[in-house]
Amino acid sequence: MAKSLLIICRQAPWSGPGAREALDIALAGGAFDLPIAMLFLDDGVFQLQPGQHAAPVQQKDLTANLQALPLFGVDALYSSVRSLEERGLLHQALSPATETLNDAALTALLGQYDQVITL
Repeated sequence: MAKSLLIICRQAPWSGPGAREALDIALAGGAFDLPIAMLFLDDGVFQLQPGQHAAPVQQKDLTANLQALPLFGVDALYSSVRSLEERGLLHQALSPATETLNDAALTALLGQYDQVITL
């Protein structure tokens, strides 16, 4: 039986390769029907902010990869209530939509997965 995997995204979309690598891992694992979820914490919640413009920073837009996650079986997307509040982001404005979790629920979530990768 395949082990479940939780990928924790902590980096803003243009702060380095971490955001892209996390999405690549999720899409690759999803293509092989692995049980995968993604959790957006800290500056990683900025990946979910719609209307980003990658061209001025000479990066590739991550929006298409985020929107493709359900097509690859990655339906479990979570974000931290605290991270969103600290950055002034509204849960209703996120794209794609995520389930928001408080600190206690985040702790419980970590215990549900066999392996955790943080990028």
